[in-house]
Amino acid sequence: MSLLEVKDLKVAYGHIEALKGISLSVEEGEVVAILGANGAGKTTFMRSLSGLLKPRSGTIQYDGHDIGKARADAIVGLGIAQSPEGRRVFGTLTVEENLMLGAYTRSRPEALETRKQVYELFPRLLERKAQMAGTLSGGEQQMLAIGRALMAKPRLLLLDEPSLGLAPIIVKGIFSALRDIRASGVTILVVEQNARMALKLADRGYVLEVGRIVHEDSAKALMASPEVQEAYLGKGH
Repeated sequence: MSLLEVKDLKVAYGHIEALKGISLSVEEGEVVAILGANGAGKTTFMRSLSGLLKPRSGTIQYDGHDIGKARADAIVGLGIAQSPEGRRVFGTLTVEENLMLGAYTRSRPEALETRKQVYELFPRLLERKAQMAGTLSGGEQQMLAIGRALMAKPRLLLLDEPSLGLAPIIVKGIFSALRDIRASGVTILVVEQNARMALKLADRGYVLEVGRIVHEDSAKALMASPEVQEAYLGKGH
């Protein structure tokens, strides 16, 4: 059984159907990328997995549990945590306070141990631990958003546009950290417009267009696909 199994997922905003029957799976230990342009339905899909949007129909199975109608906090308790698009840090709280909020489902000793691991992964956050999160750079806020998600000690980490708005050198550092997270045994599902970086990290990928999956293959095969190259990778392939 896959760690995550989504079948024929349909999600609507009123009468507008944003997801039109998505089916995909994620195996334990994998990194899976979801590619697509703005408006393809990527963030809607991630919000559905997190319990922030309820499906119109279809199923979401995580580790044998049907989570399609579960509350967001219950989903975190099962082992899924999300770093959202736009980072969404609590700007008037310190870095350390933001991190500890991510560990609300865990005991304090567990949280303190995980916080140590997050600081080792992102030393910049340790340097800034007493700083208000709203005064951090975009790259530092992205590190904080990922670190806050890791504080829940997830088996499945959901990343929504981790490179959005960041300079290339910062993106490189973020994706290096993601490789370390993957090496620690965390399964990753990443939504990303930077298709090249996402596919270099991923084992497999899906391409989403207007609420439907139109391509599904290994990351290597998607990188080599003329259609994917033309639409998402540009001339630098």
